[in-house]
Amino acid sequence: MIQKIDKKAVQDAVQMAYDRCKNETGGKNADYIPYLADVPSNLFGIAACLPDGDVVAVGDTDYKFGIESVSKVPTAILAMNQYGGQEVLGKIGADATGLPFNSIMAILLENDHPSTPLVNAGAISACSMIKPVGDSDGKWKAIVSFIADLAGSDVAVIDELYKSETATNFNNKSIAWLKNYNRIYDDPDMALDIYTRQCSIGVTARQLATMAATIANSGVNPVTGKAVFKPELTPKIASMMATVGFYEHTGDWLFTTGLPAKTGVGGGIMGVVPGVMGVVAFAPPLDGAGNSVKAQKALAFIAGHLNLNVFGTTRCVMAGKEPVKA
Repeated sequence: MIQKIDKKAVQDAVQMAYDRCKNETGGKNADYIPYLADVPSNLFGIAACLPDGDVVAVGDTDYKFGIESVSKVPTAILAMNQYGGQEVLGKIGADATGLPFNSIMAILLENDHPSTPLVNAGAISACSMIKPVGDSDGKWKAIVSFIADLAGSDVAVIDELYKSETATNFNNKSIAWLKNYNRIYDDPDMALDIYTRQCSIGVTARQLATMAATIANSGVNPVTGKAVFKPELTPKIASMMATVGFYEHTGDWLFTTGLPAKTGVGGGIMGVVPGVMGVVAFAPPLDGAGNSVKAQKALAFIAGHLNLNVFGTTRCVMAGKEPVKA
C-alpha cells in the first residue's frame, strides 16, 4: 500500500533541487545520435508524482524528449507481466554487467550466462519475447499501449529521432545478431527495429514521473486508477533498476542515494521509491557513461533531503514528519 506523503516537503525539495542545479554546466549531449546532439542543452525539469496522482513539477517538464534507455523498464515489466518473473529471469536474467549499456564484450563474457533486460542486449531480447511472437505490429501495439498506461497518457514516436537512431544503430545490429545464438526469441531484425522504435518514443518528465509512481504503487496508476501490471512485479523491476540503472556507475549511484533509478541518453532519469512515490529529472548533457549530469545532482539532492534511500529505516516525506535539513 502506497503511503501518505507530505506534499509541501516534496514541493520544497523539488524547488530547492532545481534552484541548486539549474546553473550546472557539466557534461554534453549524446552526439552519436544526431537528433540528440541538437536538443537544447539548457533544458531542465524535475517532476514528482505523488500517491494521489498530483504531480509536483518545476522547469521544462512538458518538453517531449527521447525516452531512450528508460524504455527498457516498461518493456521488462511487460515481458514479466506476460511470462512471469521467473521465465524472464531464465531467458534473459537479472545480473548487472558492470560494463557500458551497449557493450558487446559483456555478451561475450556471459558465455551463455543470462544478462539483464536493462542493457541493450537484454532489452532487444525482451522485445523479441513480447507477445504476440512473430507479429511486429502486434508487438509494437502491446509495447506502446503499455507505456501509455504506465504514463497515464498517450505517447508516440519522435519520427526524426527514430530515423536518426536507425541510421546509426550499427552497434545494436551487432548485439542483435550476437545474441541470436541463444537469447533472441523472435526474428532478430524485428526485435532490433522494435527496440529502436521504443527508444525513440517522446515523453515528458511529467509522464515519466507518473510511470515511476505507477511502479511504486504496485502497478496501479495513481492518476488514472488503472491496474497496469501485477503487483508482485514492483520489487523485481525496482531491484533491476537498483543494480544496473546507471550501468558502470550504478554502484556509486546506489551507495550515494539508495534510489532505484533508470537513466537514458535522452537526458531523463526515472527514480522509483516503492510504496512512496516516483521522481524524475531531465537535462540533456551527459557524463561519460551516458547519464545526465544535472539530473543526477538534482535527484541525489531530493533523495537525500527527503530521505528516500530504500535501504534506510525512515521515510521523511511521510505526513507529519520533518524533512532532512539541507
